[in-house]
Amino acid sequence: MAKPLTDSEKRKQISVRGIAGLGDVAEVRKSFNRHLHFTLVKDRNVATPRDYFFALAHTVRDHLVGRWIRTQQHYYERDPKRIYYLSLEFYMGRTLQNTMVNLGLQNACDEAIYQLGLDLEELEEIEEDAGLGNGGLGRLAACFLDSMATLGLAAYGYGIRYEFGIFNQKIVDGWQVEEADDWLRYGNPWEKARPEYMLPVHFYGRVEHCLEGVKWLDTQVVLAMPYDTPVPGYRNNTVNTMRLWSAKAPNDFKLHDFNVGGYIEAVLDRNLAENISRVLYPNDNFFEGKELRLKQEYFVVAATLQDIIRRFKSSKFGCRDPVRTCFETFPDKVAIQLNDTHPALAIPELMRILVDVEKVDWDKAWEITKKTCAYTNHTVLPEALERWPVSMFEKLLPRHLEIIYAINQRHLDHVAALFPGDVDRLRRMSVIEEGDCKRINMAHLCVIGSHAVNGVARIHSEIVKQSVFKDFYELEPEKFQNKTNGITPRRWLLLCNPGLAGTIAEKIGEGFLTDLSQLKKLLPLVDDEALIRDVAKVKQENKLKFSALLEKEYKVKINPSSMFDVHVKRIHEYKRQLLNCLHIVTLYNRIKKDPARAFVPRTVMIGGKAAPGYHMAKMIIKLVTSIGSVVNHDPVVGDKLKVIFLENYRVSLAEKVIPAADLSQQISTAGTEASGTGNMKFMLNGALTIGTMDGANVEMAEEAGAENLFIFGMRVEDVEALDQKGYNAREYYDHLPELKQAVDQISSGFFSPKEPDCFRDMVNMLLNHDRFKVFADYEAYVACQAQVDQLYRNPREWTKKVIRNIACSGKFSSDRTITEYARDIWGVEPSDLQIPPPNLPRD
Repeated sequence: MAKPLTDSEKRKQISVRGIAGLGDVAEVRKSFNRHLHFTLVKDRNVATPRDYFFALAHTVRDHLVGRWIRTQQHYYERDPKRIYYLSLEFYMGRTLQNTMVNLGLQNACDEAIYQLGLDLEELEEIEEDAGLGNGGLGRLAACFLDSMATLGLAAYGYGIRYEFGIFNQKIVDGWQVEEADDWLRYGNPWEKARPEYMLPVHFYGRVEHCLEGVKWLDTQVVLAMPYDTPVPGYRNNTVNTMRLWSAKAPNDFKLHDFNVGGYIEAVLDRNLAENISRVLYPNDNFFEGKELRLKQEYFVVAATLQDIIRRFKSSKFGCRDPVRTCFETFPDKVAIQLNDTHPALAIPELMRILVDVEKVDWDKAWEITKKTCAYTNHTVLPEALERWPVSMFEKLLPRHLEIIYAINQRHLDHVAALFPGDVDRLRRMSVIEEGDCKRINMAHLCVIGSHAVNGVARIHSEIVKQSVFKDFYELEPEKFQNKTNGITPRRWLLLCNPGLAGTIAEKIGEGFLTDLSQLKKLLPLVDDEALIRDVAKVKQENKLKFSALLEKEYKVKINPSSMFDVHVKRIHEYKRQLLNCLHIVTLYNRIKKDPARAFVPRTVMIGGKAAPGYHMAKMIIKLVTSIGSVVNHDPVVGDKLKVIFLENYRVSLAEKVIPAADLSQQISTAGTEASGTGNMKFMLNGALTIGTMDGANVEMAEEAGAENLFIFGMRVEDVEALDQKGYNAREYYDHLPELKQAVDQISSGFFSPKEPDCFRDMVNMLLNHDRFKVFADYEAYVACQAQVDQLYRNPREWTKKVIRNIACSGKFSSDRTITEYARDIWGVEPSDLQIPPPNLPRD
């Protein structure tokens, strides 16, 4: 087989990567050498690959700063309404290649680095992922930042600069082992510390009500140090800011406590304050009520709101009165989007500032707060909802507890007036949940304190209205919206799949990169022989490249002409990796039963991290690796079936595996996955989807036609009906011989001969208390997988379906999502205005 083109060679054939003018190349080389010289002058004589990476990163960063300064100056002068996206997670991945792509520098850098005898791809691999997120919610925030900059919105991402991001996953003896992610060890070339904007954040203390108003006294202070990271739009010279806060102890920390001689202890105790930004909580879709997490949530909110108000007051066209105590116009200049309930404290904190500090009267303050804040709901799973103990609030944030009680009282008075005597409704709608442990329901606080509430896919937004917030929807139906998630086509097509991006650009031009709906222009070409050939060729090259990576990194040899069946996402029972496992075992048993039959060869890849405290999720990983160790070493199976667990799945690995996938697994129980965004990435990159009617899969099927996806299994209505009737897993186990065989093998230790009881508890769960009804969809799933095999045998028809899918994926751009947020929630218009580049004079 011909050696595939390197990405570098492919890049040079692709116009969408920016033409490398000789001047640009010479400029990049000169800048690179200068940065390298200063690195080496300071330290050593011999350059390491990491020195080369930093020299290149600093070279590229130099191209950002002029645009960054000019963009911020532009905002200061025009004073547009500013969008503040508050999130405890920003799953950014690597920055170097994304910056080169968005600045149109990639070909120039490629050529310059090549001329210097280096390989750009090797340097890109040195960069650490910024893993400041768990999965979908954090990655969505990153895609949104890219789109907001590309659409010219005056937007800011605000979060926490975790010293340790999501753990690195190692697989040892088939089990997940966590390692700290020391991503800042070698420094971060993309961030700029801004100590001049450091702000105090208060905790604990007591509340005093006096004539002058309310005072929060005797607090402990932690300082919030901002670190700014530039966020470039796609070739529009806009560079927005992501500001992440790091916790610093004040210099007098614990030293005024008259602890004579306790000086050393006091200095050592600074760690207690600085632990706030030490580590990302590694839970996805699960609430763990830890005090440190509540501190993180208040820390980001308190620092951010001070910053927002400072910027509002100092803006050129702020209020007319000289001291700017007028907050009337605040909602016209500020939009705050709450990414889930994690930053919900923004609501009581804004109230505290307006009422206690700025002396705005309560009703006016509440009106301002509601007009400013909007809330995005990300999950309907009850175990994921944040419900903080009142006792924890009382200690940590006593004034905020009072404010929440006051908000709740007014809210309940309003409900009682509309529904007299309906005490059950009052109980259901209260922010305070009574019981053995009184709790604050943060989702209810968000709904009450926001002017807009949205779900993240149409089906999810309907569930939000009809079940999760049913009472609230009856009260204020106009508040509830849908904003179906999207992904940025810059990272998730142009950057990760240059071959496919080039093939598309040859046919329809480059406009699709900023208007993904233009992919529809491919529909008339679905029978174009050249396009079919090119799309199939790009996929095969991506598969060869990924095969080589697997061989190099994991020492596993796979068959690159097999179907790449990929299931990558966080490990969770609701995502049903176990259903996939049952299919793998079923395929294995069919091969063993009739080895002579013609099977479609498959390489099944499953990847994702399990929360460290989630026992069942860790058992699922162990099951996958155990099945793999049996299947992959069975000579009867050969290369008909391989099972690979992809270790340490993260953004930079997603960028490699997604372009190589043939089949995308999106198989959550209907009604559990709010949206999903991996599903969209696979669709855009030429994989076909096997999935349930859940999350955005529903809209993907609507856009492409259900016949162009492999849809199977229960719909939301069927799941509800089964709940009414009572789900009995044993019925399926008894009536489906292949299911029984697979389950018995797992249970008996066939896949874990050294620990025969290893999976006994898991099988017990599947048979007796499986909330996600794996067995109920088994038969339909296995039948649907047989249809997948059948189509894969016909490469031309398979590729035609792939092209239809790509052509219909335009809706799932985060540019479309953000345009909807801007118009329907924030009240701003996207602009395609190009800020002049730094080398041109300003208007």
